[in-house]
Amino acid sequence: MSLKRPARQLKLTDPRALRAVAHPLRLALVGLLRREGPLTATQAAERLGEVPAACSFHLRQLAKYGLVEEAGGGHGRERPWQATAMFTSWSSAAESPELAAASELLSTVIAERYVEHLFKWLETRAEEPREWQERQMFSDFALYLSSAELEELDHAI
Repeated sequence: MSLKRPARQLKLTDPRALRAVAHPLRLALVGLLRREGPLTATQAAERLGEVPAACSFHLRQLAKYGLVEEAGGGHGRERPWQATAMFTSWSSAAESPELAAASELLSTVIAERYVEHLFKWLETRAEEPREWQERQMFSDFALYLSSAELEELDHAI
């Protein structure tokens, strides 16, 4: 099995790739591989509560657009996959209507996932260790930044 470390960031510029990634299971698969490292479709399916055939199909689709790759060391159906990058970015200032639509679709799907994660945290935070509950940073505070300050924050993150 390859222990190759994923690249830091992958910038998507192809509208087809943006649309391909804008699928909840595909986003979950990429996230899982980023967190846990190489996994087979069967292992990923177990962790995500999906069927292996669906995970296998979506991993192949992600590989078409360079988001995942075979990690090596597997045989037959037990081939491990790994993420190719730890972060994915795309331009919100698109150069064509097709790219703008694909970028908006992916941004919307990502925003929906953020909201789902926030509501899940709110529902389950009482079950989390006290130190996590105390550090939650959930408030009505708004952060106002100039575009230069936002760029600086983006690089810091």
